[in-house]
Amino acid sequence: MTNQRTESIAFRQALLKSEYLRIRIVLGAIVAAFLIRSIRGIMLGGGRENFVSWLMTFELLSFFVVYELVMLRTVNRAIQNVRHIANWIWLSNTVLESLLPAFAVALLSSASIVPAYRPLANPAFLAFFVFISLSTLRLNPAFCRLSGAAAAACYLAAAAYLGWRPTLSGDISLLSPQKAVFGYAAALVIAGFVAGVVAGEFRKQVDAALREAELRGQVDRLEHDLAVARSIQQSLLPGTIPEIAGFEIAGWNQPADQTGGDYYDWQLLPDGKVVVALADVTGHGIGPALLASVCRAYARANFRVGNGLLDAMEHLNAALAGDIGEGRFVTFVAAVCTPGSPRVELLSAGHGPLFFYVMKEDCFEEIAPQGLPLGIVAKLVSDPPQVLELNRGDLLVLATDGFFEWANSQGELFGSMRSEEVIRISKEKQPREIISALYQATLAFSGGTKQEDDLTAVVIKRT
Repeated sequence: MTNQRTESIAFRQALLKSEYLRIRIVLGAIVAAFLIRSIRGIMLGGGRENFVSWLMTFELLSFFVVYELVMLRTVNRAIQNVRHIANWIWLSNTVLESLLPAFAVALLSSASIVPAYRPLANPAFLAFFVFISLSTLRLNPAFCRLSGAAAAACYLAAAAYLGWRPTLSGDISLLSPQKAVFGYAAALVIAGFVAGVVAGEFRKQVDAALREAELRGQVDRLEHDLAVARSIQQSLLPGTIPEIAGFEIAGWNQPADQTGGDYYDWQLLPDGKVVVALADVTGHGIGPALLASVCRAYARANFRVGNGLLDAMEHLNAALAGDIGEGRFVTFVAAVCTPGSPRVELLSAGHGPLFFYVMKEDCFEEIAPQGLPLGIVAKLVSDPPQVLELNRGDLLVLATDGFFEWANSQGELFGSMRSEEVIRISKEKQPREIISALYQATLAFSGGTKQEDDLTAVVIKRT
């Protein structure tokens, strides 16, 4: 039907549905015209001329009704089968529909009217404008212009059949039948161009609506996929709190988007120890989320071997270096807790700051990362793990930079100093309550600014 958006099935379906509506309106108009003609004939009384005129009207309209019903069925099947209809069908339909009012003008003019005025005095002429107006529903300016041109040509042919002959003589008035017919034909051509302008605007609106619907559908599918990805990622986080003699542990995660590049985990090792891990992949969203899941799988596989924290981290780095693209890396920290022992073995690959609160001295000991972030180079560059002695009430807080780098409306960051103060105030609480206090303090400080980075925290408390 058009060559402007043949690549779009949705747009082609919209054109077919619009054409389906147009044909139904045409059928309704034909039936209405026949009923009006019949009622008018009854009111005017009988007579052979009236009956013959009614019969001719019935035959003419019946032919076009059958034709339009065939077209309606063709369009309906095209809609149901989602297929295209050849342009020649639409072209021929435009011309054939222009013949209906032309035949009415030529064959159904009253004999009581002077022959020269019959092309001008027949009400059937108005049907041309009906078809031209309805051509706008085809959403194709070219077909509207064709409808106007075809109507003008058919009208001139009907006028010629009735005996009209064109003249260019300047002695004849513009209101004379010879020149008025030209004016009527010109009006039909102009109507076709006006209808084309209207159809073009309709087309733009339909096209914009379809594009918006397609975009909304894509967004809905993307949101659904992200929701699924989020549920999968959340399911990978620990579902239960590990029971370690002498320790209480809690973890929490909140991505900035549907999915994030942070994760935390804990794993029971073959020797009875528990390794607690926290990782932060650069960026946030679906890409970092995939890398975080890969990192978790590698970490679980390598820590299970039990060859030591540094050896496991070296293997983890080698595996990630082959998967992470240029410009990406993972900050990773792991803490190994031994049940019944105050010793905690800690190794940080580029992750910081780390908060080690010593209850007895009411202070924080600074812990610097021992190595580079994972994935930067194939061979891990790191010092040996650091061994911490946790006494009763001591806290080891592992958190990602989403807390410290959350800025308020003035651009001021929450920072590590405020984090330390929140931890100190909450030191008597359980680990999950400490995390909650840290998040609430960060949220209050932000003053309603958007969370730009993922938030993840793990608290290890010596009981």
